[in-house]
Amino acid sequence: MFQRIVDDFKQTTGAALRLTSLAVAAAIALVVAIGFLCAAGFILVLEKYGPIEACLTGAAIFFALTLIAAGSYVVRKRQLKLRAQAAAKSAARSVLADPMVVATGLQIVRAIGIKRLIPLLAVGGLALGLMANRNHAADQTPAE
Repeated sequence: MFQRIVDDFKQTTGAALRLTSLAVAAAIALVVAIGFLCAAGFILVLEKYGPIEACLTGAAIFFALTLIAAGSYVVRKRQLKLRAQAAAKSAARSVLADPMVVATGLQIVRAIGIKRLIPLLAVGGLALGLMANRNHAADQTPAE
């Protein structure tokens, strides 16, 4: 039984290693191809307009690519943050909507008694409010 698990692990690891090495080789080939395309474009602009214009054109192209990449990063980061907030809200709602939680809460109220439970709920609500306020203040700090 353990031999089958070990064999499966070896096969999946070997396949993942082969795929990763192929992806790295393709990435290296892509970088080299982009380098030659940049060199060809630089030489074309150099011969037609001159060295300063060729350098400025290359800088402008890479600056535009940098702006596109930075914009994509900011948008993706915002989407992940919104998705995490939505997941946290839905998780909190789903816990309160669970019938088992409601039933357990009713059993606790019956066991402890409503007169003893009211001060505990007040202190718990106060602590929850303070924690939510602290988390909200931490969210307002500037991001990286």
